[in-house]
Amino acid sequence: MGSFSSQLEQLSQQGNLRRLPEIDSDGRYAIRGGMKMLNLSSNDYLGLADNRALKEEFFHSLNPHECRFSSTSSRLLTGNFPIYTRLENQLAELYDAECALVFNSGYHANSGILPAVTDNRSLILADKLVHASIVDGIGLSKARNIRYRHNHYEQLERLVAENSSQYDKIFIVTESIFSMDGDECDLQRLVALKKNFHNIYLYVDEAHAFGVRGPQGLGCAEEQKLTRKIDFLVCTFGKAAASVGAFVICSNEIKEYLVNKMRTLIFTTALPPINLEWTQFMLHKIPFMHSRREHLEKISKKLRNALNPLNGDILSSSHIIPYVLGNSERAITAAERLQREGFYLLPVRPPTVPQGSSRLRISLNAEITDTEIEQLIHALHNLQTDL
Repeated sequence: MGSFSSQLEQLSQQGNLRRLPEIDSDGRYAIRGGMKMLNLSSNDYLGLADNRALKEEFFHSLNPHECRFSSTSSRLLTGNFPIYTRLENQLAELYDAECALVFNSGYHANSGILPAVTDNRSLILADKLVHASIVDGIGLSKARNIRYRHNHYEQLERLVAENSSQYDKIFIVTESIFSMDGDECDLQRLVALKKNFHNIYLYVDEAHAFGVRGPQGLGCAEEQKLTRKIDFLVCTFGKAAASVGAFVICSNEIKEYLVNKMRTLIFTTALPPINLEWTQFMLHKIPFMHSRREHLEKISKKLRNALNPLNGDILSSSHIIPYVLGNSERAITAAERLQREGFYLLPVRPPTVPQGSSRLRISLNAEITDTEIEQLIHALHNLQTDL
């Protein structure tokens, strides 16, 4: 046990020791230690997780005798209730795609898909800043992998050209909106690259774009009319959709293959049907939430204009806006001060972000007002002066 203690002490000395915070919520506010603060650390991008009107409408639509709060087994046993088929059909229709496949979480999706579809004749080319769940999926696969520099497409194109004849399949893996920097990949360029090689598969994680981008809130691929050009379009329900679970938009062939080969789908108890009922309810609402998406973009642009000049090479283009402070101690001090001023922000430190780039990750939602954004900008400018 001594080695664990020494490692914990080292984390503490580095300013990287984490503890689970006890948090309650009241709409767009977080409550911690008796303090009520504007919640700027949640992924509830449309501000729907605590929407009383939506919850009441959903509860009134339920038949208590038909509610199931456990699936009791995996989908391949007795857990594949009819709501799965209805939800996957709805998703395929929304995306004008062949198929959708639902998973328990984004982590299940990203850690399970790549190991299932790759082998030792495969090459994975992944952006350096893809999420930890994707990194874990790459590590579980038998494929060779190379992490190209973040959004560095000249390097990616060179790697594809050098390796295309040596592997049966090449998987290009990226996020559409990156979770820590809030910037975007160039989907158009990736799709154009894919066209030039017969053995390239494009894998795009839209966890932070689903709900907030595109005419129906289906993500950046919908916004750019590219949904049919991407082989694995992965999205989550646990952020803007205020639910739980994830899904991939794919072909019939890929869906059937995943059902037979994907360990994180095969060997886990399925989501409870009641959760899927809520997800489907939300999917009927999200395409029509244009005003929420427009307001989120407006307040995000205002904050980006204030903070992007302070972030060096990190230029957010979304509702995720980093305030980079450098070392972990500085980020902790800044977060504590802003919490005292009524803004619930948390320090993001290594290994979540690279060494020397500890930051506050400001995560906006559509419930935040223009006045609150102005107050936040004022507080951040004062912080910049004092630190």
